[in-house]
Amino acid sequence: MISTKIHTAFNEQINHEIYSGYLYLSMAAYFISLGLDGFANWMRVQRMEEEAHAMKFFDHLRDRGARIELDAIDKPKVKWTSPLDAFKAAYEHEKFITSKINGLYKLAEKESDYPAKGLLDWFVKEQVEEEASTSKIVQMLGRIKDSGSGLVMLDKELGKREFHG
Repeated sequence: MISTKIHTAFNEQINHEIYSGYLYLSMAAYFISLGLDGFANWMRVQRMEEEAHAMKFFDHLRDRGARIELDAIDKPKVKWTSPLDAFKAAYEHEKFITSKINGLYKLAEKESDYPAKGLLDWFVKEQVEEEASTSKIVQMLGRIKDSGSGLVMLDKELGKREFHG
């Protein structure tokens, strides 16, 4: 049986994951407004990943007979000062989500909830990848600076990303 603390925390995490998708969709819209369709594609794929993450928590609660309770989603930011600024925000957001996953893991250990720990093992590894991918793009954008040709090349590369749910 799932504890009240894990039940509540997983419902909250569903909200965080859905908000993440909403934020990345907002970033995609920002990049579309700049004519950077490759950047927008990267963010759209990221949105799909975040929705899949939310569904992992959703299905976990369902499989354990716990009630799923969705909460309101805050409006995300809609404008950034540059592509670098947007990806820095994405990186900071991924670090925030990592802190939430780590907190859930600690809670699962405290509650001796082995099924929750099993799910969270996957998320711990996933967050390493999430932070690494956004950090890498921040580094590339930092090197590109104001180079139009560099931005075009990176846009083309980011446009190749596909969702592998």
